[in-house]
Amino acid sequence: MKLFAAGIAYCLLGIVTADIDDDYKIERIIPDVLDKAPINYLQQISYNNKKVELGKELTPSEVKDAPLIEWNFDSSKFYTLILNDPDAPSRENPQMREFLHWAIVNIPGNDFAKGDTLAKYIGAGPPKDTGLHRYIFTVYQQPGKLTFEEKPMSDTSLDGRANFSLRKFAIKYNLNDPVSGNMFQAQYDDYVPLFYKNLGM
Repeated sequence: MKLFAAGIAYCLLGIVTADIDDDYKIERIIPDVLDKAPINYLQQISYNNKKVELGKELTPSEVKDAPLIEWNFDSSKFYTLILNDPDAPSRENPQMREFLHWAIVNIPGNDFAKGDTLAKYIGAGPPKDTGLHRYIFTVYQQPGKLTFEEKPMSDTSLDGRANFSLRKFAIKYNLNDPVSGNMFQAQYDDYVPLFYKNLGM
């Protein structure tokens, strides 16, 4: 019974036996975005029951709304969740690396609703003929509850999202190494023009 309970706890935390460092290097998240891989996979991410698995392709239509994320972290700590795309406008020509898609900070334990949203969620909008883009979820444990200087970003504007740097953001707020993460890939589909229309473009 104790082993079973421990197994459940490890699954909720996203801990797996696979070498996450190697996987992050294969997908070139290291060195494109991070210098070090998270401690474990954030496994409980789903878009309408479609699970995010490292490198798996999802469509912009499938990820247009914010996913359901569950984790079982320390209720006495605060966490930051970032979703970014390092392949804007394309992996071969990433002039806007990185593009920020979502940022929630000061998440107390598992309670996302009580976190502060710095950047409202916007889904994937890879331009036509730019191939697959990587969309990377990264979670940091904060040193405590923090005051963030960034102006909140709406879900109807691209202002302030391009050329985001996860490395610089983490250094600025002393976030140390990421504790969990995952990623999916997406490329253009018929939803993308509506994505840009919703952003006033």
